[in-house]
Amino acid sequence: MHDLLGLDPDWSPRFARRYAELGRTAGKAFADFAADVRAGRFPSKKESFS
Repeated sequence: MHDLLGLDPDWSPRFARRYAELGRTAGKAFADFAADVRAGRFPSKKESFS
């Protein structure tokens, strides 16, 4: 499954075909989330309970 979804962008065995690049996509999502938290953009009032 990891090989087919491209969860490790630096390695792919010869016996598997990669159908997605989810490792890179997930890495960008985590980096964007962390940047928003550090900058105080997340969570906003819209994403919070009072």
